[in-house]
Amino acid sequence: MKEIRDIIRSYKVLKSERKRCALATVVHVEGSSYRRPGARMLIAEDGRLTGAISGGCLEGDAMRKALHVINEQVPALVTYDTMDEDDATIGIGLGCNGIIKILIEPIDYEAINHPIELLEKMTSNRQNAVIATFFTLQHKKQASAGTLLFIDEQNKIFGKNIVDFQSDLIQIESQRVHKLGKNSWIDLEMNGERMTTFLEFVPPAISLVIVGAGNDVLPMVEMADVLGWDTTVIDGRANYAKRERFAKACDVLIAKPEEVVKNIKIDNFTFFALMTHNYNYDKALLYELCQNNANYIAMLGPKKKLERMLLEYNDEGRPLTEAQLDTIHSPAGLDICAETSEEIALSILAEIKAVIGKKDGRPLKDKMAGIHSD
Repeated sequence: MKEIRDIIRSYKVLKSERKRCALATVVHVEGSSYRRPGARMLIAEDGRLTGAISGGCLEGDAMRKALHVINEQVPALVTYDTMDEDDATIGIGLGCNGIIKILIEPIDYEAINHPIELLEKMTSNRQNAVIATFFTLQHKKQASAGTLLFIDEQNKIFGKNIVDFQSDLIQIESQRVHKLGKNSWIDLEMNGERMTTFLEFVPPAISLVIVGAGNDVLPMVEMADVLGWDTTVIDGRANYAKRERFAKACDVLIAKPEEVVKNIKIDNFTFFALMTHNYNYDKALLYELCQNNANYIAMLGPKKKLERMLLEYNDEGRPLTEAQLDTIHSPAGLDICAETSEEIALSILAEIKAVIGKKDGRPLKDKMAGIHSD
């Protein structure tokens, strides 16, 4: 999501400057690649790049091809074979071993629902979406290709008009993509031509709610901003919860524990970090979050702190269920021997990313299969 937002911001600057541009999207990968399908890069006619389609090895050649697309105003499919060590076009020793297909499409500022406008509409609502990008393997130049549609959680299609039977096919497959949270590819006929449709699952930006406004929260806000997450800082102390202290946060609120859930929309991509260093505040808020379906709650402190809270909940006749206990991560973070505020922030953010991807945070070298094999 961060890459898409960066591209939208750059697009607006280029449009104000009347600079022409093109959007490059990785639409298919066979084997291994630094970036996966859905990676994007905005290319301006003056050479400015936003986003990335590789680790840096393909960008130069893609930029040259994008300039042709910008001048001709016709999308093109570019194929890079990084399995071929003798490929002089992109060089030797890329560190990848795959075939990468990239669709480059010109951006017409005057067109309705052009790719960037479509991406911007998709990001305006906080919900899962599926982006549909069309291309054909038969030709390099592809007049009918492009990022044409997105489908929301209610399976409503937005974008350019397509015939009904194609809508049915796309909606059926989009439902599956939404359900599984994984990309998919389908083949269909479009304007008498056989097209491949890349259906990309795009979740909303991560919403990180940090409860506590001490100095140790500052590194976490900074790191979350780099990741492109939406961050909210909450504290009950007005002299700590100040906008000027947390300039990179999306919002800074003053709230008592019982007021937090009233000010935060909790969904599957909302993650909480309790960093108040106040036992009573944490205890009150932890219970509220568990009752309001928070799916991840990190809490600073040793295991004894949580154990004491759980005993007190039991004594008060309001024990937590097993499902609620599974959402609590305390001590918070991955075991990386974190000591400083920066290291603790890294540990917690890494754990959140692992939870999102349903990973256990182990070293990649211990995986028997490929990095993106599951």
